Amino acid sequence: MSKKVLVIAAHPDDEVLGCGATIAKHAEMGDEIHVVILAEGVTSRDEQRDPRGRKSDLSKLSKAAHSANNILGVKSLTLHDFPDNRMDSLDRLDVVKTVELLMYRYCPEIIYTHHAGDVNIDHKIVHEAVVTACRPIPSQTVKTLLFFEIPSSTEWQTPGSAAWFMPNWFVDVSSTLAVKLQALKAYRSEMRPWPHARSIEAVTHIAKWRGACIGSDAAEAFVLGRNLL
Repeated sequence: MSKKVLVIAAHPDDEVLGCGATIAKHAEMGDEIHVVILAEGVTSRDEQRDPRGRKSDLSKLSKAAHSANNILGVKSLTLHDFPDNRMDSLDRLDVVKTVELLMYRYCPEIIYTHHAGDVNIDHKIVHEAVVTACRPIPSQTVKTLLFFEIPSSTEWQTPGSAAWFMPNWFVDVSSTLAVKLQALKAYRSEMRPWPHARSIEAVTHIAKWRGACIGSDAAEAFVLGRNLL
């Protein structure tokens, strides 16, 4: 029986970096996957936020996001326009209510989102909003809540500064790692050359190492927030 899966990410490319191969595996199994990206992903590169002056870059990133998610087999992609790397300037309740609307719209059984310990502030805000929206009230549809790692954010956190990413849930993605890498190539403007952590080579190495942790060729790793049987 197919399942409804919701991926909630802060920025375009986070969804692929964090769980792209797992998304592709869900698609292979016939699951219904919806991806929502909350922040626009561009204007943090400017001293003053002015989305009007970044229309071309935002359009290119939107096209890249749709191309990448089509490659993964996602049913729907929604792009919001929260301020990039400035989500701590928002009222937290506004972010929570946005996520709650997503829960109402899609009624997901499985949610993937950011880990609490990431260096990036938007990742933290999204994590907290999702955890709040997924509180275990009687009408809650979410059975499994998982937090992914993002190269160039999760491993950049220093010990003792925040919760450490210690994975206890692994997905064997030996058959879908190539699909993830293909999707990342659609995000070529966001990727960096080796040895940057957000490079194709680094992402491949991480997948291979996570696979070695469970005796498979490749894996994606998560921290389990909740799982109801």
